[in-house]
Amino acid sequence: MSERRVAPEWLTRWEYAHRGLHEPGVPENSIGGAEQAIAAGMGIECDIQLSRDGVPMVFHDWELERLTERQGLFADLDADELQEIGLLQTVQTIPRFEDFLTVIAGRAPLLIEIKSKPGYNVTASCSAVSEALRNYSGEHAVMSFDPRVGGWFFKHDRTKVRGLVGTDTLDLGFREAWRAAGSIEQAHPDFLAIDVRDLPNSITSMWRETGRPLFSWTVRSPKLRQQARDHADALISEGAGLA
Repeated sequence: MSERRVAPEWLTRWEYAHRGLHEPGVPENSIGGAEQAIAAGMGIECDIQLSRDGVPMVFHDWELERLTERQGLFADLDADELQEIGLLQTVQTIPRFEDFLTVIAGRAPLLIEIKSKPGYNVTASCSAVSEALRNYSGEHAVMSFDPRVGGWFFKHDRTKVRGLVGTDTLDLGFREAWRAAGSIEQAHPDFLAIDVRDLPNSITSMWRETGRPLFSWTVRSPKLRQQARDHADALISEGAGLA
């Protein structure tokens, strides 16, 4: 286990909308989804990756196809191009992270997932996110499946609340990575955010016994909601009906 630091009280006081509170007509990771989460009294979880010219943008997939009418890789386009691309045939477009922060303006807490994959330039991504947050006074935390992200913030921006995301079920390049020897120590997390399907387990039970916060994602049904409530301290959920 990593060194002990008391997480802020606000962190587990909220339920967080996974990629914002999205639904048909209101895309995930959009300004509209953030506004709906705020209106519902929820915190907001969002995904960050860099454009070709190094600007942090709010978008989940490495490819454009699922969420836009464009083809190709997200990282092949500059920020100015990306922010003009419509999301799921709506008036919403891909937001710059700085614009996203301006709109939220501290009205709800943020869980900022910094995306990564093998070979990804974590240093550049963390540095860009840190800079964007420099003057942001709203409650926020950074997290990632990649323990290098937490490690970067521990070394370079230690005041940030840090989380390590994990799954034993979903195969997306970091399956069971959170369990690997040294991963938790490398990430220096203030909280863990673990796939609800993998709860409970011995590591998370021990984590909670030490008084550290455990998040559970993604809650998409009443059954999973009860499971998360039984074995975690805060929920990252999807769907207006679950708020």
